Amino acid sequence: MEKRQLGNSDMRITPVGFGAWAIGGSWEYGWGPQDDEESIGAIQRALDFGVNWIDTAPAYGLGRSEEVIARALKGRADKPYIFTKCEIRWHPNGELYYSLKAESIREEIENSLRRLQVDVIDLYQIHWPDPDEDIEEAWTTLAQLKEEGKVRWIGVSNFNVEQMRRAMKIAPITSLQPPYSLLNREVEEDILPFCRENNIGVIVYSPMASGLLTGAMTVERVASLPDDDWRKRNAEFQMPRLERNLELAALLGRIGQRYNQSAGAVAVAWTLHHPAVTGAIVGARRASQVDSSFAGGTFTLSHAEIAEIESFVRAHP
Repeated sequence: MEKRQLGNSDMRITPVGFGAWAIGGSWEYGWGPQDDEESIGAIQRALDFGVNWIDTAPAYGLGRSEEVIARALKGRADKPYIFTKCEIRWHPNGELYYSLKAESIREEIENSLRRLQVDVIDLYQIHWPDPDEDIEEAWTTLAQLKEEGKVRWIGVSNFNVEQMRRAMKIAPITSLQPPYSLLNREVEEDILPFCRENNIGVIVYSPMASGLLTGAMTVERVASLPDDDWRKRNAEFQMPRLERNLELAALLGRIGQRYNQSAGAVAVAWTLHHPAVTGAIVGARRASQVDSSFAGGTFTLSHAEIAEIESFVRAHP
């Protein structure tokens, strides 16, 4: 896969990276039970495929995702870039809370370094701008961590333009991580143009809409999702939106057949066609899922195919 420079950093990343949200297993925003050995197999298969970065967060499984990544990378010579985050924390009973205070972030970075078993984190991101009034304190702290050598580059996630402007008065932003897919296009209006104008790399999450656009989802499969899978609460997984979304996935599958690729790969390739997008975060819970989805970083959709997809979206708003 052709590599792309991420914003103002010296990192050249593959168009797709391994997303480690789902491998965290069960927690408030989890994807249901997960086998750690299958997670390790998925990570190793993604690296063998050529992926050179992994995106995670302490919150994913309340530390579990970072720990599994460390196990998967142990003994590997071809270590990928590691991206993780701060801001979502949890009490001993698992209840979440949110902090952007300097002291809290410094605790988080030490915990992440320990769980990931690394000396430095390649990209450290603010997970959510919450609480908003503490953004300046948090970004100042991340800039200090960069100066101290604990992190190499710093980025933000889920920020709007105004919040990015505030952070940029303190220190440059290397990257933004927003949600972006055919079912979630809000960032197209002002956020993606702002990032392109200001040399802020963009790594989008949920390009396959949390599995809806993989081509493997069905009404029956949605109904069988475990009760602790957060998607049970998502309107896109409920009628009448579900029916329309599965029709869109079927269209992506038909386009994918022209390339011998899956609907999910087409969904990923669609996000990568936007000139502001540097890379897409693609999740996998087992090795067998990797090739079909991660192939979205290996081909480019034609203008006619993009128009075909847009025609469906306009006809089925």
